Amino acid sequence: MYGVCLRYASSEAEASDMLQEGFIRVFEGLHQFKQNSPLFYWVKRVVINAALGQLRKNKNRTEREEPLDDNVSQVRMEPADTEGTDELLWMIRKLPAEYRSVFNLYTIEGYAHKEIAEMLNISEANSKVRLMRGRQILQQQLKKQMIA
Repeated sequence: MYGVCLRYASSEAEASDMLQEGFIRVFEGLHQFKQNSPLFYWVKRVVINAALGQLRKNKNRTEREEPLDDNVSQVRMEPADTEGTDELLWMIRKLPAEYRSVFNLYTIEGYAHKEIAEMLNISEANSKVRLMRGRQILQQQLKKQMIA
């Protein structure tokens, strides 16, 4: 679950806080677990919700966004080997929180935009825009890495 929290956090300390909050919620809500699905998936969902809650709580921090290039094309976010995976995960962690959350929920966790919108209390269109902008930032970072 720490790995899940790392994807939503911007630092290891923040991920540890998210994990701790997630496990507190797991233990407090254990009586709500329905045994018709595996425990792992229930715990993962609770931890994700705790991580998103931490992000909402810390939202008063202002984060600067880099200007986006309107001519960036769509690229698949599937690294060909594990060598670049750590670097890609690092780039994802550096995304602004609102883009990182949507990117992780959609691309990695497999949630639909409707579910993401409900979880983050935003519109479905906003979820799609945040995903697109997060991808654009990642594409710009990847281009910079290729040039360097």
